[in-house]
Amino acid sequence: MSNEARIAAIRSALETAFRPDVLEIIDDSARHAGHAGARDGRGHFKVRIVAGAFAGQGLLARHRAVYAALGTLMQTDIHALQIDAKVVGE
Repeated sequence: MSNEARIAAIRSALETAFRPDVLEIIDDSARHAGHAGARDGRGHFKVRIVAGAFAGQGLLARHRAVYAALGTLMQTDIHALQIDAKVVGE
């Protein structure tokens, strides 16, 4: 899968799970070229997501929710994921 297709799959999964007010996905894979973990072809991404679904959740719970929403993409297409998950006003 190309990184453009991965971004589309990430976007679809997160929009379905959280209906975010803000969703930014950055492909950071090029910065990790040659990195041992990048050899398997999976990508490195940064996600900034602002959603009401995170209200009342701590940082760890928000990250777990994002990982759960991405499901198998975490094993098949994403090697590393940097998450900034907030609610409106944070």
